[in-house]
Amino acid sequence: MLSEIEAVEDLARRNPDIPFEAIVKEDLLRRGMAWSPEALAVAAEFKRKSYFIFSFDMAPISGMGQGENLKVPEEVRLSGGPHAFKPVVVSVRINPDSPYRVEAGEGGLSLELAGAAVAGVELQKTPGYYRKALSGGRPVSEVVPTIEWGYLLYLTAFRLCQYPAAGEGCLYCDINENYRQQKDAGRPCAPVKTVDEMLEALEVIAETEDGEGGDAGKSKAYTVTGGSVTGTLQGLTEADFYLRYPEAIERRWPGRWISKVVVEALPKDEVRRFRDAGVRIYHPNFEIWDKRLFEAYCPGKARHVGRDEWLRRIVDAAEVFGPENVIPNFVAGVEMAPPGGFATVEDAIASTSEGLEFFMSRGISPRFTSWCPEPLSALGKARRGAPLEYYVRLLRVYRDTRAKYRLASPCGYGEPGLGRAVFSVSSFMDVLPPEPAPHA
Repeated sequence: MLSEIEAVEDLARRNPDIPFEAIVKEDLLRRGMAWSPEALAVAAEFKRKSYFIFSFDMAPISGMGQGENLKVPEEVRLSGGPHAFKPVVVSVRINPDSPYRVEAGEGGLSLELAGAAVAGVELQKTPGYYRKALSGGRPVSEVVPTIEWGYLLYLTAFRLCQYPAAGEGCLYCDINENYRQQKDAGRPCAPVKTVDEMLEALEVIAETEDGEGGDAGKSKAYTVTGGSVTGTLQGLTEADFYLRYPEAIERRWPGRWISKVVVEALPKDEVRRFRDAGVRIYHPNFEIWDKRLFEAYCPGKARHVGRDEWLRRIVDAAEVFGPENVIPNFVAGVEMAPPGGFATVEDAIASTSEGLEFFMSRGISPRFTSWCPEPLSALGKARRGAPLEYYVRLLRVYRDTRAKYRLASPCGYGEPGLGRAVFSVSSFMDVLPPEPAPHA
């Protein structure tokens, strides 16, 4: 039998067109990472994980014996080591039982796989505005945290979702349970962030980044997002509720950041309102291509909108924003989740490839988040993710389908290419070829 590191190296040898760094990154995203006490002590001095919407962990807080949730970083950047890694940014997903472990030594932090050295580990310094608070006392980092190594400001306007209340939550999602456990752990989060709070936090960030000696020019984009509103929230529909945030931001700082919004697939007239407010990128996340699995694993979306209507609305949105600015997300790997998922990598890849063809042939630019089996979600309880081979093949078909239709890299994700990409919850940007990025 091959050792853990030999198995990953063997997969890389059989797939020489996929960078070894991307393969390890996907393995980390699907299996999580453990931290030694010494590594945690080092990490606690750097930018910490903010838990901005989902847990993205493979253990609940109650299962973290070292208080990892209060100490680990948002992301790590792997580089160097015995495999001469080019820099690759990876979201930290805590799993105390993972064979991947971050250790501390004389040369700094390093990543090991079952005791075998993999790469060096870099941490991001804490931004200056993370140490500041709003007039009401809430930390700026709780209102507007940053991800993607500082590239993206993440504005979760609504920390909950109304689907689970009706028993219709997406089966892979732990948004409501994560909010509950964060509140129970004492994190100062609130279910709704007001427009005024967002603006005050962004004012602090803008002043810090613009100031002498500050983090000048680091953040390039923001995402307004949150849970679904199936009825009303504060007396407002989903479109009305979420529209207020980019309207206010673009009025105050027109065009300073690339503006992105994640909401449901909305009717065309409501989509136009977001464009007219200054939103540049629209994310009507599709999640799973297969019709049967979409209806089984996304019951709220299937009942309230429906798969076929969701697809029609995405295509309609391309006429409003331009197809390259409509970027639906897939939860990569969840189509292999038991009990109803595909049993073979071949079948899963064939299904998702069909979805990529549908969108990309129309110039629409989907992307992925690699599935993390979160134990507080319905599908995550089994802690069985897709095999690593699935992700390797998915990266290839994604890269090659984009090339087939001559699509540029997705706007609002930074530079593509190994050693340049900062998107941390999938390797799709790492495997795309480098290119000039006038749209950043």
